[in-house]
Amino acid sequence: MHFSSHLTIPRDAGLFQLALAFLGYRLYNLAMVWEYVKQALKLLEQEQGTIIKDWGGRIPIALVYPNSYYIGMSNLGFQTIYGLLNNYENIVCERAFANWQHDRRRDPRQELKSISLETQQELGEFAVIAFSISYELDYLNIARILETCGIPPLAKDRDDSYPLLIAGGPPVTANPEPLAPIFDCIAIGEAEAILPNVIDILGQTDQDDRSALLEALSQVPGIYTPNFGPHKPVQRQWAQDINVFSTVSTVLTPNTEFGNLYLMEVSRGCNRGCRFCMAGCIFKPMRWRSKETLIEAAKEGLTYKKRLGLVGSAISDHPQIEQITSDLTGLGADISLSSLRIKPLSEVMLKAIAGGVTRTVTLAPEAGSERLRKAIKKGISEDDILAAVDMAAAYNIKQIKLYFMIGLPTETDDDIGELARLAIACRQAVNKVSKSTRLMVNVTPFIPKAQTPFQWLPMTAPDIINKRVTAIKTALKNKNIEVKGEGSKWSQVQAILSRGDARLADVLIDMKANTLAEWKRSMAKFELRAEDYAGRQIPTDEQLPWQHIDNGVSSDQLIRELTSALKQD
Repeated sequence: MHFSSHLTIPRDAGLFQLALAFLGYRLYNLAMVWEYVKQALKLLEQEQGTIIKDWGGRIPIALVYPNSYYIGMSNLGFQTIYGLLNNYENIVCERAFANWQHDRRRDPRQELKSISLETQQELGEFAVIAFSISYELDYLNIARILETCGIPPLAKDRDDSYPLLIAGGPPVTANPEPLAPIFDCIAIGEAEAILPNVIDILGQTDQDDRSALLEALSQVPGIYTPNFGPHKPVQRQWAQDINVFSTVSTVLTPNTEFGNLYLMEVSRGCNRGCRFCMAGCIFKPMRWRSKETLIEAAKEGLTYKKRLGLVGSAISDHPQIEQITSDLTGLGADISLSSLRIKPLSEVMLKAIAGGVTRTVTLAPEAGSERLRKAIKKGISEDDILAAVDMAAAYNIKQIKLYFMIGLPTETDDDIGELARLAIACRQAVNKVSKSTRLMVNVTPFIPKAQTPFQWLPMTAPDIINKRVTAIKTALKNKNIEVKGEGSKWSQVQAILSRGDARLADVLIDMKANTLAEWKRSMAKFELRAEDYAGRQIPTDEQLPWQHIDNGVSSDQLIRELTSALKQD
């Protein structure tokens, strides 16, 4: 067990002192192990749907979410992969997390664990460790998790005695390079399309022959093997028919953001074409689940929970969404949605939310001015936004949340003034119907993402972002509008990792703690500058670190969208 890496012994210690020190060290580790086991058992007791399989004759895979249990178990993608892997008879999959905190207020980068949840096995005992990654900032936990369980973070330092390391998820599908030196394989695309071939190879190839295993995996469509050449373009893979796969809550637990919901994926992908959106680019093409499939899934879910959480980037674009919504409410379901389209705003869906417990509607104007919404290709006007807010208030919605980004390309101080003015106009529209309805404005910094039309553009300077967040809060003070504004504290780091290259792996491994001071120290140690990654406009003819990833959208297409945005077309 590698729960503690330090055993301090005086240089002049005798044999007896050495024995006592070693015994104390072992007792300390045993105490820590027992404490972790108790924490695991407590979490497991509160779960429904946990899958525990015998290891005999099966390939053990540790599925790691590099953040807290609370956040990981709120992620439907993570839960889906857990279920998919355990559907294979020859696989036993157990979950692991950066830590087992189930309080979102706790720091997810503390108390790193190195054992699985289901049977408390050391991660080094698994044949494969698969990381499911949803956010760039979770990269900061990966090397520390590996070091905690005695696994060298760099792939080149690991021999056949160590587990095979695989990564997947939206940020690495867009740009895997910051993690390329760490992982043996990186999945480019959706797990449903890639896993069958990977599982076949794991079952047929000698696990002790790493070279042969990587050779076979390098031939799988959608698998990128960074340290095993020769390299060739890797095409993103996707599931053509999502009805074939079940994407619902696999494990139910109260210790998540959605502890009172049964989550169901309604759609995947988006056809709207917003120029800032990575998800819209890497989850193409747009796919919908059939009404029949969703109703059957809902019937199953309602045996566990009364509330159903409908998940998808473009739920209201489903051609049968109003009939689906009516059928679900007819089954007695209380419906919750991640967000609603402002245009068109479905009155049937709004009515269903109004009849539920939370009665919260989330709308995303993204930008405050007409000019800026046109630049990002949002496709909605101020009249559309006000009409949506007015309709929501008319249905006695308890809380309306408006999401905006700041620091968008071509944004000026005037656009920020327009954002504040629009928020006040929304408050006034709500007041005409219900002064008791809460209005919340949430502002987050724009992060340029790989594989989008804005991938070449710099992130707005942190001091300007902070200034604009303050301006919004000042303008909306005493306006009966709650403002949540995220400054640039970690956003610049996220932007660096989003557009980064393989040199950043050294920074991630070198960090001793997940603090900004440590990040800056390590960046300086390797002579890397934040401005070169986040603050620089990249020429469109420059070779990009993620150029070898084929997401199905050509550079020419992205450049045309970028040009239109800058010309305000």
